[in-house]
Amino acid sequence: MDLPLETTQPVINRLRRAHGQLAGVIRMLEEGRDCEDVVTQLAAVSKALDRAGFAVIAGGLRECLTGDGPDADAAKLEKLFLALA
Repeated sequence: MDLPLETTQPVINRLRRAHGQLAGVIRMLEEGRDCEDVVTQLAAVSKALDRAGFAVIAGGLRECLTGDGPDADAAKLEKLFLALA
């Protein structure tokens, strides 16, 4: 499934932000920062990754529903969706 740039670019941007947040979490751990602060940042990274995954799946569903073979891709998308749940 090929997703259009208008679908993937926001996901890429979100993943880059999550990458930066994750690097921040690593630094916080290395610096011995407060556990509550680390967990808060980890939760933010996790939420960003979840949203990126859901955006990819939503784009895939849109492509699947408007493409040639919705039945073939629907099972794959359902499996991917459940992997994020």
